[in-house]
Amino acid sequence: MTNKATQISDNSLYNKIASILEESRKFVATTVNTAMVQTYFEIGRLIVEEEQHGNVRAEYGKETLKNLSIKLTTNYGKGFSQRNLEQMRQFYLVYSTQIPQTPSAKFSLSYSHYLFLMRIDNPEERKFYEIESSQNNWSLRELKRQFDSALYERLSLSKDKEKVKSLAVQGQIIENPCDIVKDPYVLEFLGLPEKAYYSESELESRLIEKLENFLLELGKGYTFVGRQVRLSFDEKHFFVDLVFYNRLLQCFVLIDLKIGELTHQDLGQMQMYVNYYDRFVKLDHENKTIGIILCKKKSDSLVEITLPEDNNQIFASKYQTVLPNKEDLIKLIQAED
Repeated sequence: MTNKATQISDNSLYNKIASILEESRKFVATTVNTAMVQTYFEIGRLIVEEEQHGNVRAEYGKETLKNLSIKLTTNYGKGFSQRNLEQMRQFYLVYSTQIPQTPSAKFSLSYSHYLFLMRIDNPEERKFYEIESSQNNWSLRELKRQFDSALYERLSLSKDKEKVKSLAVQGQIIENPCDIVKDPYVLEFLGLPEKAYYSESELESRLIEKLENFLLELGKGYTFVGRQVRLSFDEKHFFVDLVFYNRLLQCFVLIDLKIGELTHQDLGQMQMYVNYYDRFVKLDHENKTIGIILCKKKSDSLVEITLPEDNNQIFASKYQTVLPNKEDLIKLIQAED
């Protein structure tokens, strides 16, 4: 009995120390990253100021960076190639207007994130992705994926000019049901060819297998509740493909999958699901349920005629399983707008 108690005590002590070590490592990694980004920013500032004060010609500037690269590499090792110094210079030029030019300037992302972000020409779009990356802890890979899937365009095209501006200041703000709906949803991570035949059950299974990716595509505040959730009344059973809960809106989100063209029967079925959840599942303090039908093809006119004019609960969005060229995707979105 004593040995068992000792083992439990030892495990508890180990877990406490392990927790401290993990937090310490995270802190050190964050601190090192911040210091590195600030250092590169300062190096870029010094290079730019040297150019401005000396009124150097482009050819002379390149020669200066070449010589500087040789000296820094000799004394401080790799990482100071002429190309890297040029990127530090560009990093300062892009971010000097929005980052305080002090030794304590704060950067929330890795330098690799900033190298990618500073290649985005539209400053409002660039700021949006910077905010979303920081708030959602996007890896560089996820940042690139969200950019390639035209997230900014998909959100901004459904908003007025003032709300588009707010994307660049605050990122995506979730206040109303329409704020969490995208059209289209890009599901390239499923690995399903665009023209191959697959069933709705296969599509559903792939989404569950890639749930983490799907949650990222859905957006902020989502938690998974269940699949094929049964609703029963009058001795009849119905099944909702996927059920989520959005913590920001404090409501259930029901998703139905359709591999073909959307019909008015599909909209009616989703209305029934939403009504059921509102009347028998949601709690008094929770908001009304949202229903989203993901389909391969839809008629906006059919959706408008079928649903009430003041509808803010049922939405129909297209999905695509192949990530196209970003410019082509933007054209497609604009054509649907």
